[in-house]
Amino acid sequence: MLKDLFPKKKRYATIAPIPGSRDKVPEGLMNKCKNCGEILLSKELDKHVKTCPHCGYHFTMYADERIAATLDEGSFVEFDLGLRTADPLSFPDYPLKVDKAIEATGLFEGVMTGRGTIHGHPLVIAVMDARFIMGSMGSVVGEKLSRAIEFAVEHRLPVVIFSVSGGARMQEGIISLMQMAKVSAALARLNHEGLLYVSVLTNPTTGGVTASFAMQGDIHIAEPGAIIGFAGRRVIEQTIRQKLPDEFQTAEFVLEHGMIDRVVHRKEMRQSLGMVLALHRHDGGDQVGRGSAV
Repeated sequence: MLKDLFPKKKRYATIAPIPGSRDKVPEGLMNKCKNCGEILLSKELDKHVKTCPHCGYHFTMYADERIAATLDEGSFVEFDLGLRTADPLSFPDYPLKVDKAIEATGLFEGVMTGRGTIHGHPLVIAVMDARFIMGSMGSVVGEKLSRAIEFAVEHRLPVVIFSVSGGARMQEGIISLMQMAKVSAALARLNHEGLLYVSVLTNPTTGGVTASFAMQGDIHIAEPGAIIGFAGRRVIEQTIRQKLPDEFQTAEFVLEHGMIDRVVHRKEMRQSLGMVLALHRHDGGDQVGRGSAV
């Protein structure tokens, strides 16, 4: 037949797929919103300070990212870079867990502390990082926070602490629990000197951190949707044998029940903190110059 003598030629060349390349998106290029499901380019997410432009969901923010978004550019001077976590109880695999956290985050502990300015107003700032063993509070976290607060007392500066934590670090046992009292004592000295402490609660703020310094502020601010509480939801439901509301322990729920003062969107956090610092500024205080070393 004629059609057998003149077969049709393919118009387009077929290119074989590269093995393993199908559906592969470069890591870190896109993120999916856990709330509304929208796919977001990482650059777009960074532009919106790690919040979803469609529904307002707040993604996890790292300590260095939060410092950069909160403080005046170039004003941050970090404290206590040399402090390292020990293994006081010889807890199995604890040193290995710490080493993995250091490698994964580039941090040496679950909190960054230092001084800087917001709209020119000097302050001491501490920012916890959930990536480092879930922001748990061990001896070094407590020591860094206490030293930062004592620096603020010495130089008559306000303190802002961003909390995110699963609570006390079980690998350090009672030594971890002691940090609750130590940081609280440092905050009591700050309060005695009439200096401001603003506590910013992010998702999640739970356990011993909530039971101590996170809820000891003069002003308590939370990010939208942040889980704030001591015991977990399941533990409470099993204890009281009642079903809790869906919004239980969210920032909006605890605001409604008088536990915090404001819920502030991350895009407005720097402006809100700057306004608070301006209203409570101690003009006669010992203001530390930007070039001073610590």
